Amino acid sequence: MEDLKASPANSSPLTPLGFLERAATVYGDCPSVVYNNTTYKWAETHRRCLQVASSIASLGIKRGDVVSVVAPNIPAMYELHFAVPMSGAILSNINTRLDARTVSVLLRHSESKLVFVDHLFRSLVLEALSLLPPNAQRPLLVLIADHHGGDGQDSSSAVDQFCSTYETLIEKGDPEFRWDPPSSEWDPISLNYTSGTTSAPKGVVHCHRGVFIIIVNSLIDWAVQERPVFLWTLPMFHANGWSYPWAMAAVGGTNICLRRFDGPTVFSLIREHGVTHMCGAPVVLIMLTSSPQNEPLPNPVQILTAGAPPPAAVLFRIESLGFVVSHGYGLTETAGLVVSCAWKPHWNRLPASERARLKARQGVRAIGLTEVDVVNAESGASVKRDGSTLGEVVMRGGSLMLGYLKDPEETSKCMKENGWFYTGDVGVMHPDGYLEIKDRSKDVIISGGENLSSVEVESVLYTHPAVNEAVVVARPDEFWGETPCAFVSLRNDGSTPNPTDKEIMEFCRAKLPHFMVPKTVVFKDELPKSSVGKILKFVLREIATAMGSSSRVGRS
Repeated sequence: MEDLKASPANSSPLTPLGFLERAATVYGDCPSVVYNNTTYKWAETHRRCLQVASSIASLGIKRGDVVSVVAPNIPAMYELHFAVPMSGAILSNINTRLDARTVSVLLRHSESKLVFVDHLFRSLVLEALSLLPPNAQRPLLVLIADHHGGDGQDSSSAVDQFCSTYETLIEKGDPEFRWDPPSSEWDPISLNYTSGTTSAPKGVVHCHRGVFIIIVNSLIDWAVQERPVFLWTLPMFHANGWSYPWAMAAVGGTNICLRRFDGPTVFSLIREHGVTHMCGAPVVLIMLTSSPQNEPLPNPVQILTAGAPPPAAVLFRIESLGFVVSHGYGLTETAGLVVSCAWKPHWNRLPASERARLKARQGVRAIGLTEVDVVNAESGASVKRDGSTLGEVVMRGGSLMLGYLKDPEETSKCMKENGWFYTGDVGVMHPDGYLEIKDRSKDVIISGGENLSSVEVESVLYTHPAVNEAVVVARPDEFWGETPCAFVSLRNDGSTPNPTDKEIMEFCRAKLPHFMVPKTVVFKDELPKSSVGKILKFVLREIATAMGSSSRVGRS
């Protein structure tokens, strides 16, 4: 067999772009994108993407150039996931919730040559460009006007600041445009910036091969069948919607676009379109359970959650409405979810509270990941599989990023020579081989020499019937070094009296070791969140630090 080897016939580059052409052939007359009163079919979406790709190339954008997008979940945002890389450029979705200064930094760092701008974010991008240094390259701008019945002001008066509009690019583009596959499957396809909640945003670069792998991984792991109806509650700018824009083309799904998240609207769209699948961070689950229209669903809806460990109490509430929750774990650096809480049939016979506790764990590696482990940060050895010994989560597999743009030092810190990617997350490995995230390494509280998981305390707080959201951070303590400080927002729906701080502490004391009970409870109307809905622990940590020592006496 020594004479058998790779050849051009069996080594064409893996890329997700071919999914669109197949969708147009197989599902051409089936709905692809629905937005308000507009519905496209897969043959139309394919044609529109080819025309946009053709026009991007005609603007002088070359292979390897970065093309940025500042837009919510609208049809153009979906189409650009295909059109930009079809032109040979690299897609860079920018978070619409960022401020102008940060957007300016990202545009300069990426050296973006072209920016597609939704009309509601025109002023944001123009302000960002005004903050660029005089000698910095200024990208071309294309305006995405809303012709689909969406809300917002008419943007025709601002066209003079842009080289074109999105629909004009479609009108002028070639529907027969022949896009060239990447010369190598390792060529970049996307550039995503991390949220930067604890440090400066880093530019994560993914290749065609890695995205192809994560798509196959995601569809199989979530058991997504042909022609699902997918509601876009997850922002597509967030790690490319965990790669589901490309994945929906692979299975001929219907993409229900949603400009902004709104609980009543979500429930209405679920009923109107027969939604089968949706994604979101745990905060989305909390918002759905708090919605005034949260009546039980007529049919089950699969919802995939990730981004932070979902408290078991929240999982219990959302599933009581008819949502079937799947829980996974991934990072911007992994292109999607690479660990999932694979469900075992016999768990269905367990009490609801126990099922929720098990589902709150991150789980086992998905098929697209080669290996995941929890290791001692100093020795690199695997920790005991006892469900309590903390260590850093490490992994390796085909969907991991190429690295951080222009940052070899940070790349080498996490993608080490021993062949592992170090996530910076702290977790435990249970005896059954299931991973559970306990904290970010910077969020572990060390009280009297004990490593204390803030997530574990938060999970208990979420079981209190009056608690809506909860975060636990370290507060300085002259005696213990650090003690837990809880920041809590209440449901305020009249279902239960608002507790006092002492009542919250007593509630925790009945469920936790005394050293883990918060010594401070601070009530807030709303907890600070990042641009992707994650609670900003570092902001609350600063507040706790500014409060000074929690006590001058020993632990009770």
